[in-house]
Amino acid sequence: MGEPTGKLRAIAPSFVALGPSGVAIRDRLGHLTPEDEEVLRAVGEHQGRLASLDLKRRCTDGPDHSTDTWAARKRELTKESSSRIAGAITKASHDQWALARRCQAANIQNLDAGIRTLRHRLSLPIGEKGSKRAAGGYRSKREWFNKSRRLAALEARHAAAVRDWQAGRVRVVRGGKRLANTRHHLAEAQLTEEQWRTRWEAERWFLAADGESGKRFGNETIRVTPDGEVSIKLPAPLAHLANSKHGRYTLTAKVSFKHRGEEWADRIEADRAVAYRIHLDVERGRWYLTAAWQRPIVQTVPLATARANGMVSVDTNGDHFAAYRLDPHGNPVGRPHRFPYDLSGSTDHRDAQIRHAITGLLQLDEEHRRPRPSRSKTSTSPQRRRGRSTAAGNGSGSSSPESRPASSKPASCRWPPNRVFPSSLSTRHTPPSGEAGTGRSRWSPRADRCPGTMPPASRSGDAPSGTGSGDGRHRPHTTRVIVWGIGPPRPDQAPEGVTETAHPQRTGSTESRRRVGRERGDPVHPKPFGMRPARTSGSKTRSRTLVRNG
Repeated sequence: MGEPTGKLRAIAPSFVALGPSGVAIRDRLGHLTPEDEEVLRAVGEHQGRLASLDLKRRCTDGPDHSTDTWAARKRELTKESSSRIAGAITKASHDQWALARRCQAANIQNLDAGIRTLRHRLSLPIGEKGSKRAAGGYRSKREWFNKSRRLAALEARHAAAVRDWQAGRVRVVRGGKRLANTRHHLAEAQLTEEQWRTRWEAERWFLAADGESGKRFGNETIRVTPDGEVSIKLPAPLAHLANSKHGRYTLTAKVSFKHRGEEWADRIEADRAVAYRIHLDVERGRWYLTAAWQRPIVQTVPLATARANGMVSVDTNGDHFAAYRLDPHGNPVGRPHRFPYDLSGSTDHRDAQIRHAITGLLQLDEEHRRPRPSRSKTSTSPQRRRGRSTAAGNGSGSSSPESRPASSKPASCRWPPNRVFPSSLSTRHTPPSGEAGTGRSRWSPRADRCPGTMPPASRSGDAPSGTGSGDGRHRPHTTRVIVWGIGPPRPDQAPEGVTETAHPQRTGSTESRRRVGRERGDPVHPKPFGMRPARTSGSKTRSRTLVRNG
């Protein structure tokens, strides 16, 4: 086989994605009276008929459409409705035609790609192997024959699609192509003809209105007041159904948007544009009101500026978010964080779980970007130690892990060192320091494999003052923080023949004391994190409190 002649696909450079440009919220129109439903059905049916006629005219114009033809269509619709309703209908027809045109172009491209692949594989001998860049021949004569028939069918469909494209002809179904095909398979869909007819008519109704800035509450056709009152501007032929002034009909039902309700209220109180749509869910028998508006496009910062101070990388999983802080070069910094959520239960429970996890991610990002506090002297009291130990598990960024005595087990069972955080043990999805945002920590499974390692002990509340964590004269309290053991084994656990005490007397120069501490396995912390040892006297097992900024 010859060398491939195709070029490699160019990888586009990374960029900062734009935020969402639109918002849509929905609420139920509950407690409607039979008269309300009758008016909604009449208005939807009347305006749906106008929308069907206008869409037909728009598809007939095809590429020859112009502003003059658009204005002519709008003038004819205004006679049977209103100027604003006519504008909404003509705009919806043009958008639907443009969407069908884009789908037609995509279909032509897909057919062309399939034809090229079939022609290539049919031109190869039967059984020839393919490469990484191109497929090989077919495995048998039967498969070759079936694919040749498939090629003929695709070529016919491609030729018909190209003719429609050149003529500007699109095929659009108001109400949906799927629902139209369901009419021929009612038994498989488990529907009667009457049930299908009800759904078909409801999908073809038109009960929508575009917003207008500067108008009262942002919309003149479908108006919603801040207290949730909904009123509709009736078309001219149905003006006799109005129950309010100026040909309007006010519904008895009121809406109250729970999601983004404050943002919606701010918009309508400022008379900013809000689009509305009323539709009927036939299966549930409920009416809904959907509000939508556009957000101003916020100028994004360059990628180099966004990652100048580091970023937070997030990996979405089935039950949690796994986050890691990254430096400007994309390298992980610190320990991973885990934000769990439970997607079982009701919709409100699931939404609350997702919001809680996302809030934790935002707090992590804010902590990462705000300036770090100055170094401060920390207390070694049990209450302060417990508070800092709890903070180590909730991602607050300030922790004070206590040291624990080393065991007589082999070094392979001890916690492995980490250049950045000695107390971390990274796994695939669970951060070693615990679940950030939950206020708790947990031990790594490695503790079960290493019997010599145990949780650190702290002085209980009723122990006498000056009693150390390794004194053995009190019931130990587990702080549930993974730490790195330092120091030699205790005297009662020392190997046979060793008579050296756990901690010799502090005599000699500072250099000798520093050398003894490092010979015992004391990790060297990098200076940028501002960690320093704090020694306490009066304990047989020396405890070190590590202080870290930010």
